[in-house]
Amino acid sequence: MDRIVYDRMAAHDSTHWWYRARRDILADYLTRYAGLPANARILEIGCGTGHNLPMLARFGAVDAIEIDAHARAIATERLGRPVGDAPLPELPGIARGAYDLIAVLDVVEHIADDVAALAAMRDCLAPGGRILIAVPAHAWMWSAHDVVNHHHRRYSKATLNAAIRAAGLAPKKLGYFNSLLFPLAAAARIAGKLTGREDSDDSPPPGPVNRLFERIFRLERHLVGRVPMTPGVSIVTLAEPA
Repeated sequence: MDRIVYDRMAAHDSTHWWYRARRDILADYLTRYAGLPANARILEIGCGTGHNLPMLARFGAVDAIEIDAHARAIATERLGRPVGDAPLPELPGIARGAYDLIAVLDVVEHIADDVAALAAMRDCLAPGGRILIAVPAHAWMWSAHDVVNHHHRRYSKATLNAAIRAAGLAPKKLGYFNSLLFPLAAAARIAGKLTGREDSDDSPPPGPVNRLFERIFRLERHLVGRVPMTPGVSIVTLAEPA
């Protein structure tokens, strides 16, 4: 990703509505569906500045990987021990058969060979382990945001399901999220395409709007996985060896 993306992440990952509500949604999703053992061994791949690590640590002992040196230094400080730099899709030096949960949160879309990356993650799972995957949805929503983030693709439920199965995994509870605010996001993307003013700036909106969006998005913690969600900005699933 462009350095500015990591700089914005570091500046806003504790206050931006999207980061804050998403962590709560994913924590509830894991609690309900991951079936993790006590003191689970967890690996987050592509942890960025480490903003998800405290949430994941509620479920067990967390290791992390981040290939960007600047973001990795911030994540290392947050984690309190070194964050690794093993790249996808190979994951060199990462223990095979070791992890009860691997989290890849808006990461797989950055990898040219997503199937190979998922297969390597599969090999790192302990028996009964699962991979928590979140990716951006809808190819038609491609914008300047995807360009500065160095995405290779956005997914449909069908294309994510196909990649997971090609890697020897099976998806569980695959569905959309960030659905309640999807009409606003879709309208903004369409307006950007029509006017030629696509904006890659993902800084938080003014305080009252930021708090409102956070409340709305956080409502999905009660819905994701429990009911079929209408189209959303993102897709989430737990994948396990087939």
